[in-house]
Amino acid sequence: MGPGKLAPLASWPWEWAETQKYFLYAPLSVQCLLKYYRGEHLLHDAYFHILLLSFLRCFLYQSWHVLSRSCFISKYLRVQDDLINFEQVDREFDWDNYVILQALVATAAQAWAPSSFFELPFMNWNGLLILAVLHMGPCEFLYYCIHRAFHKVVYLYDGYHHLHHASTRPEPSTAGTGTFLEHLILTALMLLPLTGVIFTGMMSLGIFYTYILGFDFMRFMIHSNVEVVPIQPFEYLPFLRFLLITPSYHSLHHRTGDSNYCLFMPIYDYLGGTLNQEAFETHEHIRKKGREEVVAESVFVPHGVDFVSVLHIGLTWRTFSSYPREHSRWFTYPLIPLVCAGSVPAWFWAKSYVIAHYTLKGVSQQTWAMPTYGFQYFIPSLFKKINKLLEETILEADRMGVKVLTLGALNKNETMNGGGLLFVEKLKDLKVRVCHGNTLTTAVLLNELSEDVTEVFLTGSTSKIGKAIALYLCRKRVKVLMLTASEERFDAVAKEASKECKQYLVRATKYQAGQNCKTWIIGKWAGYHAQQRAPSGTHFHQFTLPPIIHFRKDCIYHDSVGIRLPEKLVQGLSTCEHTMPRYIVHACHAGGLLHALEGWQHHEVGAVDVNQIDMVWEAAMRHGFTPV
Repeated sequence: MGPGKLAPLASWPWEWAETQKYFLYAPLSVQCLLKYYRGEHLLHDAYFHILLLSFLRCFLYQSWHVLSRSCFISKYLRVQDDLINFEQVDREFDWDNYVILQALVATAAQAWAPSSFFELPFMNWNGLLILAVLHMGPCEFLYYCIHRAFHKVVYLYDGYHHLHHASTRPEPSTAGTGTFLEHLILTALMLLPLTGVIFTGMMSLGIFYTYILGFDFMRFMIHSNVEVVPIQPFEYLPFLRFLLITPSYHSLHHRTGDSNYCLFMPIYDYLGGTLNQEAFETHEHIRKKGREEVVAESVFVPHGVDFVSVLHIGLTWRTFSSYPREHSRWFTYPLIPLVCAGSVPAWFWAKSYVIAHYTLKGVSQQTWAMPTYGFQYFIPSLFKKINKLLEETILEADRMGVKVLTLGALNKNETMNGGGLLFVEKLKDLKVRVCHGNTLTTAVLLNELSEDVTEVFLTGSTSKIGKAIALYLCRKRVKVLMLTASEERFDAVAKEASKECKQYLVRATKYQAGQNCKTWIIGKWAGYHAQQRAPSGTHFHQFTLPPIIHFRKDCIYHDSVGIRLPEKLVQGLSTCEHTMPRYIVHACHAGGLLHALEGWQHHEVGAVDVNQIDMVWEAAMRHGFTPV
């Protein structure tokens, strides 16, 4: 029997609904709105507290998620080195099902006993004491016994608990990932202390919020893979080890599955003979010495495209970032003002930060995002500041021992830093190889073209990539209509072509020159009117940023130049690169990674070496990269 496939109550009742499951909150919301319009006090309304608590639980999860994915925290305090992949992100998409379940249970309880929440005091300390006793006693004991049974009984493990343990390297979303039956049991266990307090008449709002949020806090913490619990309290009070669980303790349970079954109190493992003391040693080692920082061999340095792009990273929203960003989603709009406000201090004080990490053929690849946005690269007065940030990033990578650093998107702006040449000339003693990746970008775009192409219309023709495309194609006896207003820049490109090939380079000054050409290569933004000059059936290939808008339905658009990673050889990739589908990255990103895979020792900055294009393409194919 496959995990969770045939077992009764393994599937969630609303599994078919996907994201529409959140409409289950609609009746609660309507009740709150009606009472608000009737002028009733919402603080005395149970439905309001159920909704608020559900929101706070999700906010608590999001806070732990950001903490667990923050490299500046986890790089020294991480418990396991394993990386998160797309499969785990997809598997844990419905982590919040239990929040919905418990909201529905609370709603049913309120319908059964309407006065249970009416005019509850803010806090009852005697009730809190009773709650603690009931949790530490029957709740913890029953959880230990049931959890151990779910591991020891093959039917229970294969039918139910296997789903939770499919993630050997947990993160906060793993805490909520489980089958319907498991969370029914967990809900019943949580109700046990709460019901006991209610029957004593000592219930309060503070107890309700404290217990449920505290319960979630502990579960998110122990699944965070970050050892946030300090060691000092355990040194002063050794017995505390048996009363308080740590991320190291529970992470060992996920790794081995044969010990450390407790909920929050290891004393039950001690009494049951299932305590693995290796967790204590791991905790002590991490908190006293810290984990060794992972040094990537290759680093890709992009920047934000717009304010929403900051939200499309694994650090913020794991599921949103695991799919290509096709458009701005509704839930991003309320956060844009917050991102805008945060961008101001980030501009003055922030540095590049890690947002992605994966490995390919044993080579560790990280993405370090710059705290900048696309519009800033079109303001010449900001070039000095951006170059300073880039220089600091390069020096930091050099200090750490990174082998290759690749400048992404506009970080290699020709006008700003000469495609990275500025840094190589200024920083003479660099061990890290600086790379713009444009050689592979050029190769990928050239290989997009039809084999029988005889003529192309090229905009941005005197840029680094445009120039390389023109020189390469003229060698292949392909006529290149180079759109440029500068005769001087055209002549400079033509001078680099041999006498036999010069005749294939033709200067164009207007878009009308391409009206009979069905292969357009866009290296400079082309709007509606420019695209109207192309004949029907035209293929628009492009290397411009941002990509042009698809105004023509009768034409074919090839968006940002990308290349597919060898999927079976990649470990730890869990986010999509902006608009790119899964396992597809921008060609310049792959160009830097290829630099590291090949062990090339040269800097790839400045002009694209046309003689290297075929060699770089062949190397990419040899390592398993494939065209999109």
